[in-house]
Amino acid sequence: MFYNAKEKKLNLYNTQIDTISFGSGKKKLIIIQGLNTRGIKGASVSLAHLYRLFAKEYTVYLFDRRPDVPEGMTVRDMASDVAAAMDALGITNADVFGVSQGGMIAQYLAIDRPDLVNKLVLAVTLSKNNPVVESTIEKWIALTEQGNMKELVEDMAIRMYSDAYVKRYRPFMPLLTVMQKPKDVKRFIKLARACLTCNAYEELHKIQCPVFVIGGQQDKVVGGIASSEIAEKLGCEIYMYEKLGHAAYEEAKDFNQRVFDFLMG
Repeated sequence: MFYNAKEKKLNLYNTQIDTISFGSGKKKLIIIQGLNTRGIKGASVSLAHLYRLFAKEYTVYLFDRRPDVPEGMTVRDMASDVAAAMDALGITNADVFGVSQGGMIAQYLAIDRPDLVNKLVLAVTLSKNNPVVESTIEKWIALTEQGNMKELVEDMAIRMYSDAYVKRYRPFMPLLTVMQKPKDVKRFIKLARACLTCNAYEELHKIQCPVFVIGGQQDKVVGGIASSEIAEKLGCEIYMYEKLGHAAYEEAKDFNQRVFDFLMG
């Protein structure tokens, strides 16, 4: 099996959470992804390949959001779900790598369950609302409610990726519209709304573990300044890609290496 990649259902709260694991290391790494239109089911091989750098030192786990997202669910609620999943698997003192909405969740996980987090990476994320994220999420929700998936996928690409990247891959937009169309529209809207519930800034001082913040200065989804706010509040290490935006984790070839070096340091 590719990097020992496995998919299974985890029974939690009378429902089943899609879970992916890969790698063969003794250490545990929890990767919390951002807002996703499709979920992680069926993506074990592609995710193991994307994060293959971690597969030797770590056994890596990813947990999808619950399938039956309740109305008004917050990112703090999602952190409780991650904690419950870790408890169910007997995972403690793991390294945690949160991307975008996953970074919001990771902050609350470190605040509310410090026993679960050894080191923390907060990538292209925020700790409190700002006009950039509010306009972004409101537009994505509106386009989804209108059923305008073509414009939704295009807007996501334009806001996430660099201009050069968008120009290079624009011919593939029709294919992306099909591939990235939300499987469950109502669920996607609830998850998107949850992005606007992150208000961890005033509680960041409760995070006691080492933290590394990494982001893109040109971020059009949460704003580049959001990463700086977190690092300044925590007094922690930060690296910003000057010419990249929200998808720096995909575009920057050295992104995972920087995360890996921090976790190994």
